[in-house]
Amino acid sequence: MKQFKLLLSLIIIFLISDIFPQYQLIDAFPGLPQGFSSPVDLQNAGDCTNRLFVVEQAGIIKVFENRSDVTSTKIFLDITDRVTSGSELGLLGLAFHPDYESNGYFFVNYTAPSPRRTIISRFQVSAVNPDSADKNTELVLLTQSQPFSNHNGGQISFGPDGYLYFALGDGGSSGDPNNNGQTLTNLLGKISRIDINNSAGGLNYSIPPDNPFVDSTGSIRKEIYAWGLRNPWRFSFDFETGWLWNADVGQGAREEVNIIENGGNYGWRCYEGNLSYNTSGCGPMADYIFPIWDYPRTEGYSVTGGFVYRGPNQPGLTGRYIYADYGSDKVWAIDYDGVNPAVNQLIETATGSPTSFGIDETNELYICTFGGGRIFKFASTAAITSPSALTFEVVSPLVIQLNWMDNSNNEDGFIIERMDAGGTYANIASVGSNITAYEDVVTQAIDYKYRVKAYNSTDTSGFSNEVCVSGSIVPVEFTLFTIEISKDESTVILQWETASETNNRGFEVERNLHGILGNWAVIGFVEGNGTTTEKSVYHFPDDFGNYGFNGNLQYRLKQIDFDGTFSYSGIVAIDLNILRKDYHLQQNYPNPFNPSTSITFNIPEESKVKVEIINSLGEVVSHLVNDIKQSGFYTETWNADSFSSGVYYVRMRAESLVSDKSYYNTIKMIYLK
Repeated sequence: MKQFKLLLSLIIIFLISDIFPQYQLIDAFPGLPQGFSSPVDLQNAGDCTNRLFVVEQAGIIKVFENRSDVTSTKIFLDITDRVTSGSELGLLGLAFHPDYESNGYFFVNYTAPSPRRTIISRFQVSAVNPDSADKNTELVLLTQSQPFSNHNGGQISFGPDGYLYFALGDGGSSGDPNNNGQTLTNLLGKISRIDINNSAGGLNYSIPPDNPFVDSTGSIRKEIYAWGLRNPWRFSFDFETGWLWNADVGQGAREEVNIIENGGNYGWRCYEGNLSYNTSGCGPMADYIFPIWDYPRTEGYSVTGGFVYRGPNQPGLTGRYIYADYGSDKVWAIDYDGVNPAVNQLIETATGSPTSFGIDETNELYICTFGGGRIFKFASTAAITSPSALTFEVVSPLVIQLNWMDNSNNEDGFIIERMDAGGTYANIASVGSNITAYEDVVTQAIDYKYRVKAYNSTDTSGFSNEVCVSGSIVPVEFTLFTIEISKDESTVILQWETASETNNRGFEVERNLHGILGNWAVIGFVEGNGTTTEKSVYHFPDDFGNYGFNGNLQYRLKQIDFDGTFSYSGIVAIDLNILRKDYHLQQNYPNPFNPSTSITFNIPEESKVKVEIINSLGEVVSHLVNDIKQSGFYTETWNADSFSSGVYYVRMRAESLVSDKSYYNTIKMIYLK
């Protein structure tokens, strides 16, 4: 009898280990002091910056560096003034343009009030701060009225074809009372697809030529890609197979997972999962595509779609679709090859209602939860865990310092790989165990990419994130870009410096009045110095005195190579409204800076002026100005090369010598070596 009980216990342990073989969810960012507020999406920008963006339902997107010891986030976008949120309403989806690194475009899916509607729109990142979007750049692509407050879908994503896909639920209430899922004259209960890189027919987009209804007439919506969906809550592409995976929340009996096909009808409201729901007016079953997997309400009541795992640290999950249920917290993995029936495996139970999944630039998987607003990931099950948080610093134009985080305890060392511009990755060096830095000396001023992996005598890890070293060893290395006004206030004088140049044909100077997006105009060209390792100084005067300009003038430089490639500098600006009117101390540029920054101020009349640099302890560490100044704009440059990184302040005091005017102001700046 004892032997039987022992055997039975071993069988039970075996079965449990088959259900939960090895996977454990851990807090991905334990150093963040507070969780996110109702996180509903997590994305990366695909721009080689190793940042993550978390969407909060109320209308805020937060950004932070993707490293396990991160301690703070920044607000990337706040459109709470435009979003109606609560229950299933809110800012629900985020997608970055495939060419975001160059154009700065990203797209959102949100619900707005009065009237209640879904808005699909485009925004652009700030021209001067990569961690902040310009909310005034919104371009509405389309809207869809929402008859009820629930079933809004919300996913938005670019496919491998470069088109933008977005999902909307059936309009809400219960049982799809308007049969929107089977109605082709609106976008409710559909996954739609549009071309946002081209416009046609008076729209801010065009219809892809192989959309199923591209040639339709009348009121059928040509944007429709697939239909017959109830509330698609998270779809994703597996870029290796090209499959579009979708999770559709059920009515009251079944939750389902679909592979979405172009022109597919997925059956709602005729069918809920594999069960009949309301077949009145429906066609034969052959007209519909049924789920590859569905499950009953005993397993959960609100499916949350995920991703096919392609990351570096869970080899047992590679190629399997990972998804969850908001109600039961269960997390599953589906094996499906498109031929044999899907096999579903329970792999973990989450903590706190999983609302969404996301991946980083290495395709590592994350889970957003409402319980405390925490972000989770699976603890590594790889033989060697991949390094992470790879960063770089350009020590000099041809010396690149790499640093990374060591996440394994069994490596013999690390392998560093580099990709030259237009080439492929190659092994350039290896370092020993516990060494997390490498200095690479290159011979050409071209673009490079780097990645790192760990190894030991029996195995190697997956790769770290990539870093793209381009801005610091681009053909032209900017060290200074300043703006000042002539004494008669009729001319803006631009000055910039380069530390080195390669293949530099020159600079187009562009001006923008009032900061209007897309209103940049070329006002001149300054010839470059070709290839040189010597410092170069350039000037350009913009005589605006006869144009009657007022308001904010912005300038940027378009540096053009002899082969036609180009890149933009940052933006400098001057506010003409404050000329001759009052004292003014502008924010330094650039900020953060290394090692030099420009400080511009305005003096309205003859004054005694003192401008000082103060450290975080309140000590004066540098005197920039201590003199009598006439009316005009002035720019001073502070070189912090001999100081340590940190927060510094610019303090300006001024007393007029011709009136009772006085001025006192302090601005904060950040020096990052």
